[in-house]
Amino acid sequence: MAVIHRTTLAPTKLELLAAWLPSRPWYRAGAAGPRPAKAGGFRLDDPQGEVGIEFIIVTDADGPRPPAYLVPLTYRGAPLQGAEDALVGTMEHGVLGRRWAYDGCHDPVLLAQLPALIEGRARAQDQNVSDLPDDDVTVSRTGDGPLPRNFTTVDDRDGTRLVSPDGPVLRLHRLLEPAPDGRPATAGGATGHLAGSWTLPDGARVRGLLASLHD
Repeated sequence: MAVIHRTTLAPTKLELLAAWLPSRPWYRAGAAGPRPAKAGGFRLDDPQGEVGIEFIIVTDADGPRPPAYLVPLTYRGAPLQGAEDALVGTMEHGVLGRRWAYDGCHDPVLLAQLPALIEGRARAQDQNVSDLPDDDVTVSRTGDGPLPRNFTTVDDRDGTRLVSPDGPVLRLHRLLEPAPDGRPATAGGATGHLAGSWTLPDGARVRGLLASLHD
């Protein structure tokens, strides 16, 4: 299980994201630039215990209707070879030293553990407490059998698609939308989904789809 350290980060994750978000095609730019605030999320465990995996949900305070974004990140103790374009930035961790933060959709460790979560072989973990499952994160899937691990990541204005030559497409909903009744429905034509909750700037707790699987 991943250990959550109560320590300092310089720069902070939100400071890194403020600089990185405008480079994403799915980011909806505001007049004043991004002002991300933590709104929710969860973690996954790396079976090897080497890579931190965190799905952060942030709201952007720029604008009258602050959007919410899903940002999967991985944290490494050394650079990931060949992933220079996926680097979000580096941080100095008060316990672990220098950490390299990557867009997790381009990290093979996350691309292995996310399908494991949808298959039911892995469990979402609390974002802030060590060794505590996050039961607020729910998964639904029709069918069985292993999902592929050889995804190609495609980013565009509509979000991020993890595309496999074997067929399935896993779509990450980067720009999140609350379900009207708090009960996310599976996206049209999807054979599975991942759902979770986040907090709006006014304190309201909402729930919506985070990812959907299409065969």
